[in-house]
Amino acid sequence: MKINELYDLTQTIAAPLFSGHTYPWELLPLIGDYIVALGNTLPADEYDKIGHDVWIAKTAKVAKTASITGPAIIGKDAEIRHCAFIRGKAIVGEGAVVGNSTELKNVILFNKVQVPHYNYVGDSILGYKSHMGAGSITSNVKSDKTLVTVNASLYEAGDKKYETGLKKFGAMLGDCVEVGCNSVLNPGTVIGRNSNVYPLSSVRGYVPEGSIVKTGGIIVSKI
Repeated sequence: MKINELYDLTQTIAAPLFSGHTYPWELLPLIGDYIVALGNTLPADEYDKIGHDVWIAKTAKVAKTASITGPAIIGKDAEIRHCAFIRGKAIVGEGAVVGNSTELKNVILFNKVQVPHYNYVGDSILGYKSHMGAGSITSNVKSDKTLVTVNASLYEAGDKKYETGLKKFGAMLGDCVEVGCNSVLNPGTVIGRNSNVYPLSSVRGYVPEGSIVKTGGIIVSKI
């Protein structure tokens, strides 16, 4: 679940933000301020500053119907499609796709991430080339509004739960994770690299690298 186990940091403009941290959810309260500091250093020949603290790469494609509230950075060759809703504190990586009616809030999307159809991604970090199928969402607040924990009890000795101190925490997806259509990633979900989630799944807690999450929450190794 550690940063170096989940992410290739060469695949995000946000790499310096990860320095000095162990777990990726530690970054969630820091994203907004980081974007403003970074945005003010971006070269004017590569990025346009639009409105209040929104930087958009000149090579990005942004639909006229998209709504982008700052602070936000849209990376090179990214595609922001019809009626995408970016609510602020969002970094969209190079070559990433944010699809029609997809909503983002307080997120880092690494390069080549795809959230292309009716997705909600909030208080989350999605690794390089991760993909969320149509209708899949991150649920970022517990129903009882208590602080989010990450449950790794199935894979670590004892009753292993990580206290995050966060009320809002969606999902951490490692590199090359595939999430099936209409799945829900419950608060505090962490999915290791190269894992797959079946469609219509409800996922919670820690899923190890190289796993398949099957219907009914059954987790098996790809190996």
